Amino acid sequence: MKPGQPWILLRGLTREARHWGDFPRRLGEAFAGAPVISLDLPGNGKLNARPSPASVEDMADFCHAEVARQRIAGPCRVLAMSLGAMVAVSWAQRHPQDLTAAVLINTSLQPFSPFFQRLRPANYARLLRLFALPVSAREVEAEILRMTTRLVADPDVVIAQWLQWRRENPVSRQNALRQLMAAVRYRAPSAPPLERLLLLTSERDALVHASCTLRLARQWGAPVAVHPRAGHDLVLDDAAWVLAHLRRWLEGARS
Repeated sequence: MKPGQPWILLRGLTREARHWGDFPRRLGEAFAGAPVISLDLPGNGKLNARPSPASVEDMADFCHAEVARQRIAGPCRVLAMSLGAMVAVSWAQRHPQDLTAAVLINTSLQPFSPFFQRLRPANYARLLRLFALPVSAREVEAEILRMTTRLVADPDVVIAQWLQWRRENPVSRQNALRQLMAAVRYRAPSAPPLERLLLLTSERDALVHASCTLRLARQWGAPVAVHPRAGHDLVLDDAAWVLAHLRRWLEGARS
């Protein structure tokens, strides 16, 4: 893999490009000369007025078209988490000429893991409350932060940022449900979609059990690393750890 190949970043359910925080800048600095592009999926971020695709496959086709529209010189590497990682898998399968490598963070895929590990039961009532009941925006963002992180030093600062982005680019309840249902229905291929894969997971992920990633690594014969203390949003919890594993992985590929 060439150091200057572009990185495409894909976030998870209802999240937008800005939820990566300063990670795109740090990724670009860590791999000098590599462009970093954070894509919003339809329904999120700058594309919040558009309907979310009803399937992960349609989201993957959107990414393929968007890379062409932006004239991003490929092939690219993709780093994606959660729902975004499902999209990355489908993208690699449907448009293999677009991608050379993928880093998948805290994802869960049918048919490799049961539903109660893909979404831990402790979250069922919480998510039902967030999606179905009239709760304040602050309550929603605070609950999402509690569910997805373990190591954030100043949660009030993060919640304030998320609230601002929510006011600027609100995600409709309908689009959130469409994204959730797309994730529930998606089934991944039995064979790895790319030759070059790195899987990262978090031992203390409260949303998705770490065994989902470990089982996927065994199925696809892919390298995997487990953070012992981070939550679902591994990049927000410990970006330095992610970058260190990326560097080791890429150096191993070049050697």
